[in-house]
Amino acid sequence: MANSKDDRIEIENFTSPGRVYRVDRSKYEAMRDALLAVLPTSGPGLSVAEAKALLLPKLQQDLFPGGDKAGWWLKAAQLDLEAKGIIRREATKPLRLVKC
Repeated sequence: MANSKDDRIEIENFTSPGRVYRVDRSKYEAMRDALLAVLPTSGPGLSVAEAKALLLPKLQQDLFPGGDKAGWWLKAAQLDLEAKGIIRREATKPLRLVKC
């Protein structure tokens, strides 16, 4: 069965301003919600690896069986939320993320 327009959502990319990508709405929204649930509102924030470890148990197994493809979806949600100003990078190495 083909996806309807409602099954997809446009996301942005912080590192490629002006570009939009159409992705699966359910997976994006699940990852976005899980990422926002684990990120703190102040520094030092979480590294991407720390955020992934904390959010994996929050993901629906039917969307991410065994965490499958979670890394890709985490990066997509991270870059979209950064582009929208909902989260930001701290000036650290490795980079750390916090909610704005």
